[in-house]
Amino acid sequence: MRKRIGILTGGGDVPGVNAALKSFVWRIDEGSEVIGLRRGWQSLINVRTEPDADNAKWVKPLHRLNTRTIDRSGGTILHTSRVNPEICKPEIVPEHLRDEMGAPDERGRFDLTAAALRSIEFLQLDCIVALGGDGTLTFARRLHREGVPIIAIPKTMDNDVFGTDYCLGFSTAVTRSVMFINDLRTGAGSHERFLVVELFGRYSGETCLLASYLAGADRALLAEVPFEPEKVYEMLAADKRDNPSNYAVVAISEGATIVGGETIATGDPDAVGNRKLGGIGGILSDYLEMRSRDKVIYQRLAYLMRSGVPDSLDQLVANNFGSLAADLLRRGEHGTMVAVVDGRYAAVPIELGGSAKKRVDIDRFYDAENYRPKVADVLGMPMFLH
Repeated sequence: MRKRIGILTGGGDVPGVNAALKSFVWRIDEGSEVIGLRRGWQSLINVRTEPDADNAKWVKPLHRLNTRTIDRSGGTILHTSRVNPEICKPEIVPEHLRDEMGAPDERGRFDLTAAALRSIEFLQLDCIVALGGDGTLTFARRLHREGVPIIAIPKTMDNDVFGTDYCLGFSTAVTRSVMFINDLRTGAGSHERFLVVELFGRYSGETCLLASYLAGADRALLAEVPFEPEKVYEMLAADKRDNPSNYAVVAISEGATIVGGETIATGDPDAVGNRKLGGIGGILSDYLEMRSRDKVIYQRLAYLMRSGVPDSLDQLVANNFGSLAADLLRRGEHGTMVAVVDGRYAAVPIELGGSAKKRVDIDRFYDAENYRPKVADVLGMPMFLH
């Protein structure tokens, strides 16, 4: 049956998104039409519904010819945003919707879901495929409850979408983190210093946990477990003395906190209410410099973790997630999220993603007393140690 499908990418960009887009477009039934919604959910509140409106800024037809080579690059050809029409900041509301904003909620946000639904009807979309993390998929679940046929593809390098073992971007983020940690060892070893590497990870420390484990970092500070700076210093000082090259490495999640403290955030909240995280590694570095009376090498990897082309695992999962989403659409299995469950490709209810928070199993995989990954007997453990 011929269908008209909207597809979008929201939230932070990660390697593998373009591969998933191509896989979906090439797998979809011949005769169906795929409409790329540009800049995530922001497109649906900016589309003009007048018959002669020019919506080229927000809508891009996708077909085999213009997606033929997109899997060879990172990022997303559809661009992205963190806009959630359900909780729009006043400055994000388009001019043509100002008269219907209504009353704001207690945070001063406006619910423009009705406008998004009008755009879906105007574009004659039979289904929407949304690639994103928790923020993007929150509004996907709202549209599902409003009766819009939805299929979700989980995408976040934090790998923290509940209901799936794996999210697009995770493997590449870990791979790059391990590579940069090991590259930075040359400077730390040459100058006999502490090395502090700060990794993305707002609430979940899974990326930090696996990168530390694979790179052999001396200590790892996760978002889930507050740390004591003096204790970290004493441990790293011992690690440094025990290392023939006289240096020590600690990896730290950007969402990590000092015992009794809060996450380090700067700037105004973004479209979904999150302020920019980062800087906890700098605070730890300053403390280590004060205690050791020596300089510390501090490096925030930040966007280096999510830049460039996907590694082989992300490419593989992206291809299969896109293909699986097309198969679900063909079978009319809406209200679902493609997933990996117990190491196998699966489809789970889209509402499952919002039913809980996915965090590192601290008791099982982390030594909170010694700030280290705890991986011993792996028999029966999930592949990604989640």
